Amino acid sequence: MPQHGTFHWNELMSRDVERDKRFYQDMIGWTFEGMPMQQGGTYWCAIQDGKPVAGIFPINGPEFEGVPEAWMSYLAVDDVDARVAKAVKAGAQLIKPIFDVPDVGRIAILKQPGGAGIGWMTPVGM
Repeated sequence: MPQHGTFHWNELMSRDVERDKRFYQDMIGWTFEGMPMQQGGTYWCAIQDGKPVAGIFPINGPEFEGVPEAWMSYLAVDDVDARVAKAVKAGAQLIKPIFDVPDVGRIAILKQPGGAGIGWMTPVGM
């Protein structure tokens, strides 16, 4: 079970998912399972020893113009709504409205006061 304040998930934001899947399969040995996304497209879970270890999120749409390819880390938090409200008061910026992913959890994407991006999530079952 995830613990509040610990890194819970890592996700590669990619403009060329097939290239990145090949790279991590060849270099690390990951296999991949596709999952349909609510907004369309496919999210790719990287699998190692039968367990999900990371994800690849395609950033090809116009809403991602100017977003660099990068790894995004997600912290597990006990109450994403309450924590985000507190973070915004402390100078963080909510990048998009908090959203739910079925069977995954409630997620927020933030810029901390210094500008670095971070995801916060209250995982299902936490």
